Amino acid sequence: MKAIATTRLSMGEITARLWEVLARNLDPFLFTCALALTGVGLVTLFSAADQNMARVTSQAGSLAIAIVAMWLVASVPPQTLARAAVPLYIAAVLLLVGVALFGVVVNGSRRWLNLGVARIQPSELMKIALPMMLAWYFQKFEGRIRWHDFAIATVLIAIPAYLIKRQPDLGTGLLIAASGFYVLFLAGLSWKVIAGLVAAAAAAGPFIWTGLLHDYQRERVLTFIDPSRDPLGAGYHSSQASIAIGSGGVIGKGWLNGTQTHLDFLPERHTDFIFAVFGEEFGLIGNALLLVLYVLLIGRAMIITANASTMFARLLAGAVTLLLFTKAFVNMGMVSGVLPVVGVPLPFVSYGGTTLVSMFIGLGILMSVQAHRKLVHT
Repeated sequence: MKAIATTRLSMGEITARLWEVLARNLDPFLFTCALALTGVGLVTLFSAADQNMARVTSQAGSLAIAIVAMWLVASVPPQTLARAAVPLYIAAVLLLVGVALFGVVVNGSRRWLNLGVARIQPSELMKIALPMMLAWYFQKFEGRIRWHDFAIATVLIAIPAYLIKRQPDLGTGLLIAASGFYVLFLAGLSWKVIAGLVAAAAAAGPFIWTGLLHDYQRERVLTFIDPSRDPLGAGYHSSQASIAIGSGGVIGKGWLNGTQTHLDFLPERHTDFIFAVFGEEFGLIGNALLLVLYVLLIGRAMIITANASTMFARLLAGAVTLLLFTKAFVNMGMVSGVLPVVGVPLPFVSYGGTTLVSMFIGLGILMSVQAHRKLVHT
């Protein structure tokens, strides 16, 4: 009996030590918020997919992969991540070129690359690779960053943004450009330069409108300005999403009881417009709780960024945090009719394996910055 008890105790100690090793670099608060958001996504997805367990199971499998990827990245010190920045950026650019040449066309857009064992969306990888590349570059010139460094960084941003815009995927291309701009801003880009860039963009507005935007993108902007101009065409997505959110009221219609969802009025309800499904079924109270989760997650990420030990860690963590905020803000604004419709999923909630994995890798980067900051000080 004593031998059995000793064995059990030893197994308990082994389990405890194994868990300690696994959880050593994880940030419990950040992880809990992300799991809560993903749980909301799985519950809402079950309703959005008409109770089809196949999509829920697929997303749950992607979640398992995402958590493993997050833990692996969290275990790697930021300076080791810095050494991987250049090859990761080059690989991501090559994958985007592969999409342009051999990509799979879905709904008129060439955004996916079939690798045989899996189908991936390289633009999601670039959301991590570009900030890493720029953070690595600016750390090399810490304390002596000059204007031409910002010019070189702009070229590094323009290459993937252009490739993604050609897919066409303007929304993701703008997000990629934004993730790079955040690094430039955190690296010390002058407000005067920013004001000049804004003025230049405004002056180039007519050229952008006629030369860069596709017909359907111009229609989305015009419909955003006047939602009633084409309620059954370009304005259909926005109008149906607004109806869904408004009909939810304060407490919502209840889980699985959303009429806009289950009568097939709401398009793209499991991906870009899943927030409308959630708003219809859980109402204003549910939306408020969802916003609280995002505020807690982003607030914790901002604290980690502020406490970063090196310039690389600070720039990378800041870019990941601001990109997370941007994606959530743009998706909710798009669904609510505050912003034009663009293809931006809701972080941790929308269906999509590649997107979910990339978001958890971003959390892994934040956890790495937090877990290894003391090692740099000592």
